Amino acid sequence: MTSVLVAGESWVSEATHYKGFDAFTSVTFHTGIDPLRDALTGAGIEVTHMPAHDVPARFPSSVEELAAFDVVILSDIGANSILLHPDTWIEGRRRPNRLAVLAEWVRGGGGLAMAGGYLSFQGFEGKGFYRGTAVDEVLPSVISPYDDRVETPEGVDPKVVDESHAVVSGVDGEWPFLLGYNRFAVKDDAQVLAEVAGDPLLAVRGVGQGRTLAWASDIGPHWCPTEFVEWPGYATLFGNAVRWLARES
Repeated sequence: MTSVLVAGESWVSEATHYKGFDAFTSVTFHTGIDPLRDALTGAGIEVTHMPAHDVPARFPSSVEELAAFDVVILSDIGANSILLHPDTWIEGRRRPNRLAVLAEWVRGGGGLAMAGGYLSFQGFEGKGFYRGTAVDEVLPSVISPYDDRVETPEGVDPKVVDESHAVVSGVDGEWPFLLGYNRFAVKDDAQVLAEVAGDPLLAVRGVGQGRTLAWASDIGPHWCPTEFVEWPGYATLFGNAVRWLARES
């Protein structure tokens, strides 16, 4: 069975409630993994979700640990969370550069995808921080040095530009609108499969013995709205993407 590690797609929110003279705070935990997890498990793919707060301590630190998975998906998780293990951040100890380890794993045959979001690619205020990293080197994208978000609250329609590729095979009909994405260019040896507003939306690349994929929008709300995740093509698209990254097609 194809095995996928999805890192990210969770967050903690703190709210302050003011009630006249008095105030109190509350903290809530949220995840955005459900649409993707349901689509992949429905296709017979094993999904391990590593929430964002677990990534600094638990993300694999060696090629051998990554070998437990066929595909890794980074979704709305910044580079710092992977770079800065608690041993380094708190104790001041040397640790492997896990972005470099991830790139080495890809070149040896692994499949890596990055999905868009406020902490993907370069992200909100540049806080995704992937530009110039080893992961930047292996992705199909050319990551901006600046805040790369494009917010389209009015909705913007994707367009397939290469119908022959396995990732978009069977994804028939008109694609639903999206509400935003990360803007990037693509490397010379990458293939753009779909565009949005003239920018790359979905791009793929072979790197050494491995494969990489960049999806510029989110995997769920807000950028990827309910209309998109409930569209039958959503499950087909991401199932195809994982199988292609795992070199099953």
